[in-house]
Amino acid sequence: MQIEQRRPDIPVFATAEEEQLHRKQRLAAALRLFALYGYDEGIAGHITARDPIHPDHFWVNPFGVHFGLIRVSDLVLVNGRGEVVHGDYAVNAAAFAIHSQVHAARPDVVAAAHAHSLHGKAWAATGRLLDPISQDACAFYEDHSLFDDYTGVVLDLDEAKRIAHALGGSKAVILRNHGLLTVGGSVDEAAFWFVAMDRACAVQLLAEAVQTPDPIDREVAGATAARVGTAHAGWFGFQPLYERVVRAQPDLLD
Repeated sequence: MQIEQRRPDIPVFATAEEEQLHRKQRLAAALRLFALYGYDEGIAGHITARDPIHPDHFWVNPFGVHFGLIRVSDLVLVNGRGEVVHGDYAVNAAAFAIHSQVHAARPDVVAAAHAHSLHGKAWAATGRLLDPISQDACAFYEDHSLFDDYTGVVLDLDEAKRIAHALGGSKAVILRNHGLLTVGGSVDEAAFWFVAMDRACAVQLLAEAVQTPDPIDREVAGATAARVGTAHAGWFGFQPLYERVVRAQPDLLD
């Protein structure tokens, strides 16, 4: 029996101003979710959202403010030269270096997420891509890459360009000895892929601690990726997470 599944569509906005507010609300919510999931590591970690009014600018979390405290009004707008054009806080230099080059290299990318999550860091230390050992991991099947050249904190634009090059056209890149970076055509998508990828890292670490996992057949993995790894799937997966955090912490919208 074929069951019809009706899913909401990604929203379309009448004005750039409406879209700007939407992206900022999603960005603040994603940062609160990262706090809930324990992705905070001191001052490390950042999520950016391209500004729809000025596409060469992006919104980012304020430097030194805990993910769990960030409100829409706290977000910072930075231009392509790294100058703060709106906001009361400074910007993490590593955030500007990495994200500016990712946004420049990928005009299709609206948002990018990077954090020093526990399982992401642990898997990144292996210097390997993820294997399709679960249905959820198939979202990244042949759609993530590896930056295999850790040289310290990323403050240099040339190194950031190499990270963007390693990302290529995929949705995610594993930064060896560093962590994960995910991107998407919406804040929702980029944030959900980060959560999903960190969990995929955790699953593979756990499975390999027991025995060598048995990967899903390539043809099946590809077919599964075509269902669970689409932009719409990533966007849709974020919606219940957004509702959860906004209901629990409505002050994030201030």
